[in-house]
Amino acid sequence: MPASPTMFTAEEIADARAIIHEAMPPTPQYAWPLLQAELGIETWVKHENHTPTGAFKVRGGLVHMRKRVERGETNGVITATRGNHGQSIPYAASRNGVKATIVVPQGNSVEKNAAIKALGAELIETGQDFDEARVTCMQIAQDRGLDMVPSFHRELVLGVSSYAHELFEAAGELDAVYVPIGMGSGCCGVISARDHLGLKTKVIAVVSENANCYRLSVEAGRPVETNSANTFADGLAVRVPHPDALDIISKGVDGFVEVSDDQVAEAIRLYYRTTHNGAEGAGAAPLAGLIAQRDAMHGKRVGVILCGGNIDTAKMATVLEGRTPAP
Repeated sequence: MPASPTMFTAEEIADARAIIHEAMPPTPQYAWPLLQAELGIETWVKHENHTPTGAFKVRGGLVHMRKRVERGETNGVITATRGNHGQSIPYAASRNGVKATIVVPQGNSVEKNAAIKALGAELIETGQDFDEARVTCMQIAQDRGLDMVPSFHRELVLGVSSYAHELFEAAGELDAVYVPIGMGSGCCGVISARDHLGLKTKVIAVVSENANCYRLSVEAGRPVETNSANTFADGLAVRVPHPDALDIISKGVDGFVEVSDDQVAEAIRLYYRTTHNGAEGAGAAPLAGLIAQRDAMHGKRVGVILCGGNIDTAKMATVLEGRTPAP
């Protein structure tokens, strides 16, 4: 990747947004009165749960697949995922006449798996977690002669950065934005948009206390892998940081906050009670992070990224019963 993978030109940003808006309109961002009343903070929710795949990842998939075709790279593609990236790639691939194969770990979300297959992709289940599935995915790509689509790539960041541009255009310069980190494209996209627009907004990265490799890596000044990523917030469940994402995050993030699964479950309940939106674990993590730091954010204007709403029915039922789903 280039040395500065999130430094995009105005022309690149406009082109990416045009590609995305062929498939979907801008998603809304609302300052919900009930949510503000509960938190005592002006809170803008960026609703990436309102995309065609129910999550922000589709933006990067649309841009990357279009650029692949423009370069003449029309071979079949394969990628590893826990779900949302795995929906974005076949959605975008089908729009560009390319076949997609998706590799997920065993025990992956049943409903995300069903959504992947409904988009016409071949689904392969292997490995105990995302990082094991990713290793197998690379081998399958070699064996079958498929093009490997990484979970982090400059064009993916370019695409997903569009939601941050939409948020800042609608809400203005916010004091802080809370964004979750899985592999890191969403967080890097927010950093990119903030820096491109010359804003002073603080970017606060939210990780699971059970999947905190990015926080540990930034603090250590080098990549740090964890032995497990045991959280029901599957979009956060990454053990191995991507080096390019780590470089951008270490330079551009203003702080980290770790959240527990119990805190994430409470944030899902708060979203449902105050906005009647369903949020998956990673989608609710930014709100959980804001709740944990609400005293520091009192009197400020804050954004939270509801990055996806693809939570399995059984897990949502457990959450609404007042409990926390098992990982």
